[in-house]
Amino acid sequence: MNERRRVVITGMGTINPLGHDTVETWAAVRHGRSGIAPITSFDCRELVTRFAGEVKAFDPVAHFGRREARRMDRVAQLAAAAANQAIANANLQITADNRERIGVVLGSGIGGIGSLAENMATLAEKGPSRVSPFMVPMMLTDTAAGLIAIHHDLRGPNMAVVTACASSNNALGEAARMIQQGVVETVISGGAESCLIPIVIAGFNVMGALSTRNEEPQRASRPFDQDRDGFVPGEGAAILVMEELEQARARGPEFTPNS
Repeated sequence: MNERRRVVITGMGTINPLGHDTVETWAAVRHGRSGIAPITSFDCRELVTRFAGEVKAFDPVAHFGRREARRMDRVAQLAAAAANQAIANANLQITADNRERIGVVLGSGIGGIGSLAENMATLAEKGPSRVSPFMVPMMLTDTAAGLIAIHHDLRGPNMAVVTACASSNNALGEAARMIQQGVVETVISGGAESCLIPIVIAGFNVMGALSTRNEEPQRASRPFDQDRDGFVPGEGAAILVMEELEQARARGPEFTPNS
């Protein structure tokens, strides 16, 4: 490896249960607001756990148009929308001169499982001919990274990292390593998850992994409490623009990176 290159974060984007961007999210954090509430996206009365961190009022059609949105699993919609924010926040201008040196590395533990479950139900109820021709790309974990690259015409390395709950952290590590080793100058990286569907929650319930504090959902997430009874499921996306320090300085912004 050549001399180690510095990596800095120049852009951020997020859509999560606390807010639809970094400003809303940070304001909610500062005021101690919780994004955990009873599930509203489906009938959960038969489930043991009936609350989660849902992203509310997200309109994929407003972001991508009706035709494109219907071909994207929710996890890809959240990831792509957050990536758009991060790229705008970084004021990253993508041109023919730099697109080959911009990669995308995203983490997701389970990818488009919502689309898989939906099409399995269609198969059982209506037969194989009614399964969506977009089911396979919609369910693939790497589709979110691929769509971000397609939307922005990015031609650097592109991949998904799948390591369960560590997926997004691992993705950031892989992105930083690519920049440090000189493979690319910039990486769009982070993670997304959207698996709030009955089969997933039921599966975690039978494992005994989820909290069942249905009467006080906003107080249910207490991982270090002696009375903890499980984790709380959620969905969302958080994306960063990561760059090599000198390149980031050269294109204009002022940085004060940690030593």
